[in-house]
Amino acid sequence: MPPPASLHGLCRVTDRLYISNARAAADAAALARHNITCVINVSEGETSACSAAAASVAAEDYVHIPVADSPLTPLRDHFNRVADKIDAVGRGGEGGGGGRTLVHCNAGVSRSATLCIAYLMKHQDRTLREAHAWLRRCRPMARPNNGFWRQLIAYEAELRGCASVRMISSDLGEIPDVYEEATRNMLPF
Repeated sequence: MPPPASLHGLCRVTDRLYISNARAAADAAALARHNITCVINVSEGETSACSAAAASVAAEDYVHIPVADSPLTPLRDHFNRVADKIDAVGRGGEGGGGGRTLVHCNAGVSRSATLCIAYLMKHQDRTLREAHAWLRRCRPMARPNNGFWRQLIAYEAELRGCASVRMISSDLGEIPDVYEEATRNMLPF
């Protein structure tokens, strides 16, 4: 069972992985309180507050991935590197002991959620459908954009030989089938 959901601050995904928005990531006290040893910033720019907070707890383990939250962004290029980094930090690298990673983007909704899902698929042996459901229970506002969904579907097919989620047509355009029921229950404007 996943940890309880949080609507603000740092959200625990696993014992070794957290997700948040940029504002929460800039809270050095929260990073220290949750024993965050690695911060992965997935946003176009680095804010000085985020950089300073990350430096205060994990100066040697700060990763910045400068990408836009656009369906055209090739975030897939970073899936393996980030998933492996989260896993290595959690295992404690060569020294053992294990650390905790915070993945954040501006809102903690699309880019960071996508990378957390990729980690859950690769290192927690979850299907894309399971990883998404798990993350949504931890962080209900998590919602990768459609381009990131397509990349996650391709990644799952690469990892597992098949995909548990597919893109479908809806009244709102193409969406991942995990949103089909919610979309069907929406009233037209």
